[in-house]
Amino acid sequence: MPKKPLELLTESMFYVLMALTDGPKCGIDIGAFAEQRSRGAVRLGPATLYTILGKFEQENFIAETEVEGRRRTYRITQTGRRAYENELARLRRCLADAEGREP
Repeated sequence: MPKKPLELLTESMFYVLMALTDGPKCGIDIGAFAEQRSRGAVRLGPATLYTILGKFEQENFIAETEVEGRRRTYRITQTGRRAYENELARLRRCLADAEGREP
């Protein structure tokens, strides 16, 4: 059965939503959060970040809250929070499966 769009999140998408669970942020702050929280493992270039933000806006995962010049601020919606929590639960199940295996 085909998956729905954005049913599974990429690592970058997951970190974008994670950043917004703390409250509204602009793109630069989202990118900085992802890099800092992942200890440098996730670095979001502008093209990647703004592509994700555009998709998330289309899917109602996020909403724009403020525009100041070129700076746009986003917040997570209930739909986005559900997507984040579903992905978090999926990742926890994966870790539990991995930890239960014999080496």
